[in-house]
Amino acid sequence: MKAIIPVAGAGTKLRPHTYTQPKALIPLAGKTILSTIVDQLKDAGINDFIFIIGYLGDKIRDYVSQAYPGLNVHFVNQNERQGIGHAIQLTRNIVGDDEVFIVLGDTICEYDVPEVLGRSHSALGIKRVDDPRDFGVAEIGEDGFISRVVEKPQIPKSNMALVGIYRIKESGLLFDCLDENIKNMVKSRGEFSITDAIQCMIGHGAKFQSFKVQNWFDCGKKETLLESNATLLKKFGGVVSEERRFENAIIVPPVSIARDCEIRNSIVGPNVTIGEGASISHSVIKDSIIGSFADLSDIVLAHSLIGSDTEVKGECRSLNIGDNTEIDLGQS
Repeated sequence: MKAIIPVAGAGTKLRPHTYTQPKALIPLAGKTILSTIVDQLKDAGINDFIFIIGYLGDKIRDYVSQAYPGLNVHFVNQNERQGIGHAIQLTRNIVGDDEVFIVLGDTICEYDVPEVLGRSHSALGIKRVDDPRDFGVAEIGEDGFISRVVEKPQIPKSNMALVGIYRIKESGLLFDCLDENIKNMVKSRGEFSITDAIQCMIGHGAKFQSFKVQNWFDCGKKETLLESNATLLKKFGGVVSEERRFENAIIVPPVSIARDCEIRNSIVGPNVTIGEGASISHSVIKDSIIGSFADLSDIVLAHSLIGSDTEVKGECRSLNIGDNTEIDLGQS
C-alpha cells in the first residue's frame, strides 16, 4: 500500500499567503494541514508516501524530510498543473502494482482509516452536501456500490460529494484509465480529473464502495479555514507549549500556542492558533491563525489569517471621552 498526496496546487483562493507558503503547510489547530493527513495514514500503518509537488515544492520537501525522517518518501514533480488526474498519472513507475491510498493535500476528514484499508473493494470517501455542483459527485446503485461519478455536474443526480479520499485496489486499471483519458484529452473544466478516471474504471467493471466521513474540514479559503481551525480546537482542545514566555497574558481556551512564543500584556483566544516563535504584545487576538515568527503589537484582531515572519503594528491612542458619547475608531 502506497499513499499518494498531491500538493502541487498554487492555493489561489488563499492568496496572499500562498505566494510564499504552500497551502498544505498552513497551521491548523496546532498542526499543519499536511501533518494532519500524514499522521492519520501513518497511524494506520502506511509508511510509503508519494508527494506530488510543484508550486513551492522545495518547502514541502524540506518540511517532510525534517518532520518525518523515518518515512519511506518519494517526491514527484508536476511541472505543469493539468489537474489531479495528471498528477496521479506521474506516479505510475513508483507505484508499480501496489494498491494506493490517495488523499488530496487540502483534505482533512474524520473517518476510520483502518476500516477503509481493510475493505475487500476499492472505496471512495463521500459526504452529503447541500450544493454538490462544486464537487465530484457519487451516485450509488441499488446494490450499494457506486454506479457513476461525475465531476462538478451542473444538474447533480446525487448530493453525495467526493471528499478527496480514494482507496484504490486496482491501481493498474487506474493508471490505464488515466493514460487513456490523457491520450484522448478527456477533461473536466479544462483539467484531467481523477473522477473521470474512476468513471472509466467503473466502465471496465471495477467495483467501488463508499464510506462516509464524520467531518470534512474545508481548508480552501480564508473563511472556511478559520471555521475549521475553530472546530478542530473545540473538538480536540488546544496545546500550549511549555517552552513559551507569558507576561500579564490572559489565555481564553481553546487555543494552540507553539514553542518559543512570547505573549505580553495581551488577551489571546478563543479559537486561536499561533505558530512557533511568534511575539504578541499589548494586543487582543481571537478567532485567528497567526503564523510562525509573526510580530504583533498594539492591535486588535478577529477572524484574521496572519502569515509567517510578518510584523503588524497597531495604533496607540490616549482618549479622554465624556458621557453619552459614541466613538468609532475604525476606518471605512
